[in-house]
Amino acid sequence: MGTFLSDKNVMHTRLPRRAIWLKLHLYLALIAGFFFALMGLTGSISVYREELDALLNPQLVIEQPLGKRQSLDKIMSAVQTAHPNRYGSWTMEMPRSVDHMITVWYDKPRETFFELYAPLMVSVNPYTAEVVASRFWGQTVCTWLLDLHTQLQLGRYGWNAVGILGILLMVSVVTGVYLWWPVPGRLVTLAQGLRMVQMAFDMHRLIGLLSATILVLLAFTGFNLSYPSVLETLVGSSGMEHGETGRTILSTATPNNHPVGLESAEFIARGPFPRAELRRVTTPAGDSGIYRINLRQGSEINQRHPYTTVWVDRWSGQIKEVRNPSTFTSGEIFTSWIWPMHTGEAFGSTGRLLWFFAGISLFLLYVSGLLRWLYRHGKVKDREVSFSELRLLFFRMGKKIYRMVLTLFRLVFLLLHSAKRYVPPLIKACMQLWLRVKNGLEK
Repeated sequence: MGTFLSDKNVMHTRLPRRAIWLKLHLYLALIAGFFFALMGLTGSISVYREELDALLNPQLVIEQPLGKRQSLDKIMSAVQTAHPNRYGSWTMEMPRSVDHMITVWYDKPRETFFELYAPLMVSVNPYTAEVVASRFWGQTVCTWLLDLHTQLQLGRYGWNAVGILGILLMVSVVTGVYLWWPVPGRLVTLAQGLRMVQMAFDMHRLIGLLSATILVLLAFTGFNLSYPSVLETLVGSSGMEHGETGRTILSTATPNNHPVGLESAEFIARGPFPRAELRRVTTPAGDSGIYRINLRQGSEINQRHPYTTVWVDRWSGQIKEVRNPSTFTSGEIFTSWIWPMHTGEAFGSTGRLLWFFAGISLFLLYVSGLLRWLYRHGKVKDREVSFSELRLLFFRMGKKIYRMVLTLFRLVFLLLHSAKRYVPPLIKACMQLWLRVKNGLEK
């Protein structure tokens, strides 16, 4: 009897607390749920943005890689020939597979100078040194979606807002787990009946439970990518945020007629790290600028943005400074994990796939939770779920989707075939028109 009363008192004390958590979870979902779902979907797509970009732009994929890579100096010369009026520093990013292009970045082109982040991306065939494409960040499908994910297409304000949404998402996930397990010993159960709303709610709890850990990790790392100074202050690191290249180092040598070339600078930089993989080379800007060679050691989990860096003076050929992740403090090591944990690359291909489904789960959680809320407010009606009807519906949808995909591929093929014939004359006509307008304005 005493035990029963004790359990009853515990339940009565927990019910008001549960109501508070329920309201908090509900209001977070109603206010920020759409943005959670949006970030989840765009994040899932961005996990495979390189593969998607190659699919949408087949000209950027090398069908038959032949021979050795051209020298870095020849590749950089081709880029500067294609863009003779762009001065200052360029960054060459090496491809991670033999059939991909070298991407050469120009951080602040005049066309997008006032954007938060919109560099010029020049794609170069590493085997022929041919400039294949020049595109601006944010003006391709994949980079536009990534900007939507990281800044909601709102610049700095959106960047800061996404960081705050990361905190709200952590709170939402924690309250959701608390509401799923209000009484010790409760397990995940699915509805016995086949009612649409109850089934959606049970799936909401199940998906939330399975994805909770990854979602908290994604929200935490996302917040730190938006507000890197917070974590750097806590762990005592500096200059470690994503995209940070370390402190500015200037040349102290006297300019001369025999500057060190790109290939020579890479060779010098490999001295301290002979087995490292070349990832990036940044050219000097001005007489006081120096080469920044970014390498990746086998022990680094960062695939695209490793921290091993060597600064080489182009006038003297001397190494000015070295950044070696093996000497990092525990705080710096923790900070260096933020980006690869957020993208899933820290856990390999399996991690990227899990991260993809975790992003999709945010959308499913939003839809299933919204369905239950609409039902409880009389906006939608519940109905029985017939699996036989669902199978028939999925079969019909599958046939329609298959036909749509075939039609889409045929349309794309016809457009590409027509583009080969009409695009060059159209571009030539536009250029001639532009020259006439320009000459008229100058007169």
